[in-house]
Amino acid sequence: MNIELLKDIVDYGVIGILGLMSFLSIFFYIERLMFFKKIDLSSYKEKQKLEIDITNNISIISSFGSNAPYIGLLGTVFGIIITFYTMGNGGDIDVKIIMSSLALALKATAMGLIVAIPSMMFYNHLGRKIEVLTALWEIDKKEQSAN
Repeated sequence: MNIELLKDIVDYGVIGILGLMSFLSIFFYIERLMFFKKIDLSSYKEKQKLEIDITNNISIISSFGSNAPYIGLLGTVFGIIITFYTMGNGGDIDVKIIMSSLALALKATAMGLIVAIPSMMFYNHLGRKIEVLTALWEIDKKEQSAN
C-alpha cells in the first residue's frame, strides 16, 4: 500500500472521528439544555423515572470527553510510525520534511484535547444541572407531603 495513502487514511480517519465526536457532544449538550428548560418536575411521581429522563445521553458526552485524547494520541502514534517507516525505507530524510511530518502527527493529539476539554466541561455543567433538578424535585415532594 502506498505510504501517502496510508498517511491520508490515518490522518483523515482520526480527525474525522474526532470531528464527529465533537459534533455529537455539542448536539447532546444542547439537546439536554433544551430538555432541562422544558421539564415539568411536578409531572414525575417517582424519583427513578426523573433520574432516567434527566440523565439521558449524559454518558455519551462523558465517554467522548474521556476517550477523545486517546483517539488523538492513537493518530499521533500512527503518524510517527509512518514517519519513521518512511525514513527507514530511504524516503526523504530532509530534516524539514521529518519535522513537518511529526508536527502534523501531533495535530491529532491537539484535536483530541480540543474535543475532550469542552466535552468534559459540558458533562460537568449538565451534572450540576441534574443535581439541582433532583434537589428541586425532592423539595417539591416534601412540600406536597407537608400540605
